[in-house]
Amino acid sequence: MYVFLNIGFFIFHSTLIVFTLLGWIWKKTRRIHLFVLLLTAFSWFILGIWYGFGYCPFTDWHYNVRMKLGHYDMLESYIKFLIQSLTGVDVDQRLVDIFAVFVLVLALGASALLNIKDWRKSRKASKTS
Repeated sequence: MYVFLNIGFFIFHSTLIVFTLLGWIWKKTRRIHLFVLLLTAFSWFILGIWYGFGYCPFTDWHYNVRMKLGHYDMLESYIKFLIQSLTGVDVDQRLVDIFAVFVLVLALGASALLNIKDWRKSRKASKTS
């Protein structure tokens, strides 16, 4: 059961990260993308006050599953964990954190701007019809 959950978390969390990076591109996913980014920012910065900067409940749950499998070498950052797991490269934690926040801010900016543009366009179209 835990092996299945471990694989499931790898797939789910990795997919969520890719969606966080790219979900603003497609008009159909922009609203949910913005919502996911706001939840991510809330988790990282607000829940992070109590649990540590960058806190993510999915990381917490995945690490608990990995501990049940006997893996106690979990890293502070899930992004660093993924990089190290997939490439074997040990990247500086501070660099990973800076990069993650930078990318989150860029994706949030793109998502917000495009959502506003879409909203204005639909509002304009409803006024003319």
